[in-house]
Amino acid sequence: MYQRVNAFAHITAFIVAMIWGSTFISTKVLILSGLSPVQIFTLRFIVAYIMLLGMMALTAKQGKGSFSWFADNWKDEALMVALGITGGSAYFFTENEALRFGTATNVSLIVCSCPLFTTMLYRLLVKDVRLSRLQVTGAIIAFIGMVVVVLNGHFVLHLSPLGDSLAFCACLCWAVYSILMKYVTERYSSVFITRKVFFYGVLTILPYYLFVSGLPSWNVLTHPVVIGNLLFLSVVASLICFVAWNWALHHLGAIVVTNYVYVNPISTIVFAAWILHESITGYFIVGSLLILLGMYLSNQIKQGAQ
Repeated sequence: MYQRVNAFAHITAFIVAMIWGSTFISTKVLILSGLSPVQIFTLRFIVAYIMLLGMMALTAKQGKGSFSWFADNWKDEALMVALGITGGSAYFFTENEALRFGTATNVSLIVCSCPLFTTMLYRLLVKDVRLSRLQVTGAIIAFIGMVVVVLNGHFVLHLSPLGDSLAFCACLCWAVYSILMKYVTERYSSVFITRKVFFYGVLTILPYYLFVSGLPSWNVLTHPVVIGNLLFLSVVASLICFVAWNWALHHLGAIVVTNYVYVNPISTIVFAAWILHESITGYFIVGSLLILLGMYLSNQIKQGAQ
C-alpha cells in the first residue's frame, strides 16, 4: 500500500507540473485579451478559493468532514500566512514583474532552478536530511537538461540586474513554500492548507491595487475566451493542482516533489507546439531526456532521507 501511494504521488506531481507548464499559454491568451498578470493571479485565486470554500462547507454540512476557519493555534495560522505569501502573492508577483524587466529566457532559467535552491535550503535548515551522491548527480543532470530545453540552442543571455533579482526572489519563494509545507502537512489536510494559501495569497496582493488600476471591465471578463482560460487557471491549475501538489509534498517530501518543476519547460514547449504551432527542436528532445533521466536518478533514494 505504501509503494502504491508513493507511485501515485509521483504520477500526481508529474501531471501537476505538466499542467502548470501549460498555464503560460493560457496566461498569454489572457494578457492579449487585456488582463494584467497580477489581475489574472487575483481572479484565479478568488474563484478557486470561493469554490473550495463552498465544497468544504457542503462536505461538512453533509457530515462527511469538519470545517474550520482557522488553524489550531496562532503559530500554525502564521505559517498559513507565510504559505499564502511564498506560494501565492509574492511568488506570482515577483515572477510576473521579472518578465517586465528581464528576458523570458533568463526568468525561465532562474525560476526553473527552484529544485536546486530547495535542496540546498532543505539541507541547510532541516538537519536530519542527508543527500546521496545519486540524488545530487540526478539533480545536476536534470538541471542541465532544463537549461538545454530553455536555451533551445541560443546560448546568449542578456543580464538584467532587476529582472534577474526578481526571478531569483520568485525561485526562493517557491523553495521556502515547499519547505514550510513539511511543518503543516503532518497536522492539516491538503484541502485545508490550499484554502488558506488561496485566502492569504489574495489578501496579501490587495495592497498592490493601491498603486495600479483595479480589476478589468465586465466586458472583458465576459468574453468567452477569457472565461474559458480563467476557469482553466482557477479550477484546474489552482484548485485541483494546488491540492494535489500539497498532497504529493506530504507523501514524497519537498526535495523529490520540487524536482518535478523541471518538467515545466517541457510542458510549455509541447503545448506551445500544439496550440501555437511552434516548432520542436533536437535541443528540446535531448534536454527532455536529460530531465527525465535526472529525475529518475534523483528519486532512487529512500523516503527516510526526506
